[in-house]
Amino acid sequence: MRTIYNSIKDEVNRHPTIQDSILGKVHQWKRSHYIILSEIIKDELASSEEMKYDKKFELGNTISHITLQRFFENDYHDKTHNDLRFLKTLDKICIFLGFKDLNSYIHHLKGNEMELEMIDNGVFSTDIVYTYCSTVFNLYKSFPVHNPDLLKDLVFENSPFLERATEFSKELCERKFELVTKNNRSNFEVFDIHVVTDEPEKKIIETQEFWNLLFKVGETGEEHFVNQLNTQIYFIRKIDNTWKIWDNYNPDAGRLNIKR
Repeated sequence: MRTIYNSIKDEVNRHPTIQDSILGKVHQWKRSHYIILSEIIKDELASSEEMKYDKKFELGNTISHITLQRFFENDYHDKTHNDLRFLKTLDKICIFLGFKDLNSYIHHLKGNEMELEMIDNGVFSTDIVYTYCSTVFNLYKSFPVHNPDLLKDLVFENSPFLERATEFSKELCERKFELVTKNNRSNFEVFDIHVVTDEPEKKIIETQEFWNLLFKVGETGEEHFVNQLNTQIYFIRKIDNTWKIWDNYNPDAGRLNIKR
């Protein structure tokens, strides 16, 4: 995530609208320049096709100059820059850059074979978990459309974990579950994360995650809540020189599939 974070900064600096403004003529931005940047981004988002309809209410179409200043001037830190609020900020910046959202930008980088620093430094293990949680949240947002392919860049295709996750999400889609995201009704946050095992071809990661989700069921409007803080353990393997998640222990897995 650190590399993605820094790449987004560079992309903003190179953006034609930025280069054609006073911001493109200044080497070091100050508070007044971030106010200008905030206005530029607001104007671009207001006219963006991606920000129409529900996404505008989900994300909002502004980023404060204070948030932008922190983004550009502070170094990357796992806990600060991986909660849902900041991921939404990155979504908006990526939309400003011409992408659908943060995930679309990440796929763009992978398509260009950019090294994401996810293997040979200490950031790899935490990044893959944060990215996985964000992707799962997007999977839920697609319900009742079943789209398990979203997970295949992060989870091995023949793994027991992908099989369980696919069956779990398939059943929820068949039951017409829809995630309520308006006014931030659903969100998640990864708190503590640490490496339990760090070997050349295997890593075990333990996290504390808080998931606050509200689902409504199709025509009935029946509501299902998830409000849970739990410890999860991820088993990550290196196969054919590729690191992905192989398995996961989640004590509350399948909770929504229990029919009441």
